[in-house]
Amino acid sequence: MKVKLWGARGSLPSPYTPRSLERRIRSVLESFVQSGATRESEIDDFLRALPRGQYGGFGGNTPSVSVTSDSGKTQVVIDGGSGIRLLAHELLEGPCGKGQGEVHLFFTHFHWDHLIGLPFFVPIFIPGNTIHVYAVQPDLKAAFETLFKKPYFPVPLEKLGAKIVYHQLEARKPFRLGEMTLTPYQLDHPDPCWGYRIECDGKVFSHCVDTEAKRVSREALGEDLPLYQGVDLMVFDAQYSLTEQMEKVDWGHAAAEIGLDIALREAIKRVVFIHHDPSSTDFRISGGEAQARAYYEGQQRESRRKSTRIPEVEFCFGYEGLEIQV
Repeated sequence: MKVKLWGARGSLPSPYTPRSLERRIRSVLESFVQSGATRESEIDDFLRALPRGQYGGFGGNTPSVSVTSDSGKTQVVIDGGSGIRLLAHELLEGPCGKGQGEVHLFFTHFHWDHLIGLPFFVPIFIPGNTIHVYAVQPDLKAAFETLFKKPYFPVPLEKLGAKIVYHQLEARKPFRLGEMTLTPYQLDHPDPCWGYRIECDGKVFSHCVDTEAKRVSREALGEDLPLYQGVDLMVFDAQYSLTEQMEKVDWGHAAAEIGLDIALREAIKRVVFIHHDPSSTDFRISGGEAQARAYYEGQQRESRRKSTRIPEVEFCFGYEGLEIQV
């Protein structure tokens, strides 16, 4: 299956300001000159060698993640952050653009950063489309009624062109959709928030975003432990550094090191960290990734010193537009 990040920021969309773009361009040009490069033919290789914090960045849209089976016959979308507007452009090139499409949209919870893109998700306005929406929480329909309602938005729910079908999921009970099996497990967040374990094409993807990860041990995780077991790819919350997380108890977000601890213990093969803080610059996010890398390498060194073996974990800090083949 293929996983794509349409938004990687948390809490609030964070577009780049003109001034920040000016600084970014100047920084890249200065680095180009300092490298000794002078020819246009050298530009592409030079840019590819730059760290993401200096060139490209992590994006400013809030979370929306698509998961597509290898055959392309089954696709689900997790959350409707501002990034879902970009996904809409792709969907409009298919059946959704002709009013013949179906979208399956699963929600972790209903905080604004995970809903804010829905009023600008074009397929929901096209007659003939069917938008299936899923959540464990019983107030799924109420969330839509509030969102598509004056004074928050001028188009009321009953005026949307597409048909909306509401599905309430059972906690920790597998749900079959096409080629996928999805199971919701509870995360650690001030308001109820649910992660998803998705099994498809012989692989397992776990979406674990908006979690403080207060429960880390297997015993504490209890019936939610399967969310982290036998996983090929995990997308995990890393809004804060470890110091920030200790300062912001009960804010509902974690640090990359926590996710790495879980991944190392449960032998998760690959981790992508998202929900980057809206106040963090791309340079700061890259710094957080470097800190996580140092922590991971320290854990590996310690295991060698003790002559123990811990698994290798491939990981990165995710960015808008990142595609991962699981």
